[in-house]
Amino acid sequence: MASQPTLSRFENRMNLLAAFSIGYEWIERYAESLKGKDKIIIDIDGTDDPTHGAQQLSLFNGYYGQYMYNELFFHDGDTGQIILPILRPGNSHSNRWYVGILRRIVRRIREVFPEIEIAIRADSGFSCPEFYLLADKFSLKYVIGLASNETLKKRVSRVEKAVRRLYLSKGEKHQHFFGFLYGAKTWHREQQIYCKVESTGLGMNIRYIVSNMEGGDAREIYFGTYVKRGDASENRIKEVKNGCFCDRLSTSGFLSNYLRLTISCLAYELFLLIKQAIAKTRFEKAKSWQVETIRVLLLKVVATIRKTKKRIRYKLSKAFVYRDLFVELIVS
Repeated sequence: MASQPTLSRFENRMNLLAAFSIGYEWIERYAESLKGKDKIIIDIDGTDDPTHGAQQLSLFNGYYGQYMYNELFFHDGDTGQIILPILRPGNSHSNRWYVGILRRIVRRIREVFPEIEIAIRADSGFSCPEFYLLADKFSLKYVIGLASNETLKKRVSRVEKAVRRLYLSKGEKHQHFFGFLYGAKTWHREQQIYCKVESTGLGMNIRYIVSNMEGGDAREIYFGTYVKRGDASENRIKEVKNGCFCDRLSTSGFLSNYLRLTISCLAYELFLLIKQAIAKTRFEKAKSWQVETIRVLLLKVVATIRKTKKRIRYKLSKAFVYRDLFVELIVS
């Protein structure tokens, strides 16, 4: 490993050209991994990274109520692979820059695989007029959350009153799904909206999504596609933050912190390879391990190292519980 001063000099040599080059390499790497696939899901989500110093572009975000960086992630919804990580100034809205970046990702994928079906999945922060124009231009499928407003509330008021009367008043749980066309003034055309009106037994829970998915009703699209982003995207971001420490962006320069984010994401990708290798073994319990568990139970283990002229020997403790799994992964 390089010394700390060397690593610091390396981080601070980062410039805008290098940042763009790294981004394009991430996209290229992902596009090359899609051979043999006929459809993919791209999950888009952001996360906050609180800052506690004088980092460049560490700004106050009113939604989170703190000084922070705003990280943006594009994930493969099936494999968990990071397509592209982006670091943004702290005061960025959820959808800042993402349409332009998504355009580059989609364009490159279609250049390599013109017939592949691309679906986009994201929460309500990413619903904007520019995205729907992009989706039509590139024939993208999508399911996007939609924030409530007065017009939508009026459209569902009759259903909401019925659910309140028939179920909530009795303390019963019930879910009612239905769809309708809706177009905000800034949208170029109307979109298909699906609504979930739910009595939780304790209160009302109303959710809206926008989707052009085919072959399913509102319930199937909501539970079969939309809610799965919780594990495919949100939990993967938690792994990058908690297991690979992508929120430790404490150097003074913005681009230096962008490089730190990239390195953390590369570490996550290495853990993803380990996960894929574990999935091929006979150890069923280990197949559900997350990054933190893999690091603690499989990698951070004590071993004796003996060097000879011809080889290096690693001697693991007999008390190492997952020794057989470790050896199987090394051999494979």
